[in-house]
Amino acid sequence: MMTVNERLAYARKKLHLTQAQFSEKICVSTGFLCSMEVGDRKVNSRMIKLINLTTGISAKWLETGKGEMFVQDATGEIEEIVNLYRQLNPFFKGYFKRQLLEIINYENGTKET
Repeated sequence: MMTVNERLAYARKKLHLTQAQFSEKICVSTGFLCSMEVGDRKVNSRMIKLINLTTGISAKWLETGKGEMFVQDATGEIEEIVNLYRQLNPFFKGYFKRQLLEIINYENGTKET
């Protein structure tokens, strides 16, 4: 059975994205993504939600390996959000990412930023 780290690498490859392309989508460095894929870094619940929201990879599948790999109905919406994000300048990309993480933390009842 695959680990969450192995499922992350597998799903990225299924999306036909390089580590550089995928890491840009989820707003982390390529090195950070590589560390997650090989198991040197934990793929925590906040990262799983971010990956789910930005790529359409099912959070349940990524965390447990159960269910479908991709959330089918959200793909178009995610692509629209990603395209809008790409139009932002670097300052607002950072702001958007911080706000998204704040929303996720609020939904989880945590105070991390």
